[in-house]
Amino acid sequence: MNKISIQLSPALEQIIEETYNVSVASFEFQATRKEFEGDITLVVFALLKVVKGNPDQIGKNIGNALLERLKWVKGFNVVKGFLNIEISDAFFIQELQNIRNKPNYGKLSLDDSSDTVLVEYSSPNTNKPLHLGHIRNNLLGFAVANILEASGKRVVKTQIINDRGIHICKSMVAWQHFGNGETPQSTGLKGDKLVGNYYVLFDKKYKEEIAALISKGLSEEDAKTNAPLFIKAKKMLKLWESGDSETVNLWRTMNSWVYDGFTKTYNLMGVSFDSYYYESETYLLGKELIEEGLSRSVFYKKEDGSVWVDLSNEGLDEKLLLRSDGTAVYMTQDLGTALQRYRDNPSMTGLVYTVGNEQDYHFQVLFLVLKKLGYDWAQSLFHLSYGMVDLPQGKMKSREGTVVDADELMDEMKQTAEIISQELGKLDGLSDEEKTSLYETIGLGALKYYVLKVDPKKRILFDPESSVDFAGNTGPFIQYTHARIQSILRKVNLEDINIKSDLILDLREKEIIKHLMLYPEVIQQAAKAYSPAIIANYSYDLVKMFNSFYQNISILGETQDEFKNFRVALSYEVAKILKDSFGLLGINVPDRM
Repeated sequence: MNKISIQLSPALEQIIEETYNVSVASFEFQATRKEFEGDITLVVFALLKVVKGNPDQIGKNIGNALLERLKWVKGFNVVKGFLNIEISDAFFIQELQNIRNKPNYGKLSLDDSSDTVLVEYSSPNTNKPLHLGHIRNNLLGFAVANILEASGKRVVKTQIINDRGIHICKSMVAWQHFGNGETPQSTGLKGDKLVGNYYVLFDKKYKEEIAALISKGLSEEDAKTNAPLFIKAKKMLKLWESGDSETVNLWRTMNSWVYDGFTKTYNLMGVSFDSYYYESETYLLGKELIEEGLSRSVFYKKEDGSVWVDLSNEGLDEKLLLRSDGTAVYMTQDLGTALQRYRDNPSMTGLVYTVGNEQDYHFQVLFLVLKKLGYDWAQSLFHLSYGMVDLPQGKMKSREGTVVDADELMDEMKQTAEIISQELGKLDGLSDEEKTSLYETIGLGALKYYVLKVDPKKRILFDPESSVDFAGNTGPFIQYTHARIQSILRKVNLEDINIKSDLILDLREKEIIKHLMLYPEVIQQAAKAYSPAIIANYSYDLVKMFNSFYQNISILGETQDEFKNFRVALSYEVAKILKDSFGLLGINVPDRM
């Protein structure tokens, strides 16, 4: 639609200037309502600020002038000040031809002037495996990175790994006391799951110690701080920060187990990264930044030695930056990570943090502190704040072991896809290997689409079974449409397909072409809004249009070659855009289902 308005606008400017002797720089367009003839509507009322007269008559004057000047305008009607403009079939056929001639249709290529944007996602802790919340984070961040790149940005996909802190020490202490030397090799467990088990075990034993201390007369608060396991974890954190070799070696060993596990999960999930940052390194730079802020009186130190920043003038409150014992907090390391990323990417024009909305306040503070320190690039930081993923049984808690494990969920999705596919009987002619690959494509496609079709700001109630439905607004429904088109295309020689410009199109065919014309604009909208949901729902709308076309208009059964060729070409472009748009979402589309 936008492309039609762009091509209409120069002619409209001339017509109004010549007819009414006034200049109009922009025009308001909208889609023509279904009850009226037309492909695009000019809102005449918006012109009345500069063009004086009756809106219906103004609309008729403009419509007649367009008919004279533009061959591809074939008619018009005016309804209560709205000029509905009909576009010729030849125009849409030419637009389809233009789309066919562009291998990377919809995407902008990079050049020397392209912005460089970093997109952070995943950001796991090395004390537990990835869970359902991480799935939304990774899928969202990866898709946004793809969409930004398609919109013409140079993108660096990055993550910060939370590999230090008291939570890491809890897993280490539990392994020391209860592990008996277990390793991923000796247990057959993925390393991230093994370490995560010890994090859960720490919490269990810690609660037992608290209960025992309370029974001896301690208050709950005193019991929490005096429990032997907690004291050992705090001591281990101090030893780690002081560089104690035995502590650091254990930390490296257990983290290496976790990284091996993460890599397997990322590969299965289909996400990747260009750069990695580690809090164990960046927190030191954060401490340097805090010293710099103290020397410039941007921050202040309290009597107990802790360092704070006062953000009351910005409508917030005081924020702790460094504990009284000199140990870092999350804000310390995030300051250091931001600065290190800028140093590594001096051409950076934007940095997107993909982090859940429970951290909204944290990022408000982070951005304000960086601005107070005088970093101009802090203006370009953006928190892609997304809603949580809810489950019927309630909120997940890692330390209690009630999370939905990412690997287990993805495996469950493949099993669900297998069951439903077998029930529908859509597997004839496929080998066992092809079937296994297809189950993974459908299952993961269902999961990804279910997560990404929702606006990032909204919470999700995840329902695995409904996500694998082969009807409705689901990934498998769109994947099946792509496979259906491929079955058509396998029966023709695409090299012989040429389309004529003098065909009379069915309304359904025109609607599909109009929708294809929107694709470049949709990519830009999704990039601007950091919302893969815009791409997902565009794809669903395209599939609905194609299925209406497919069910009502013969393609291969058409007896006239010129119409058959046109419909095959149209089907091919629909499949191409579906594959491309799903590719932006990180979803594969099968050729057979």
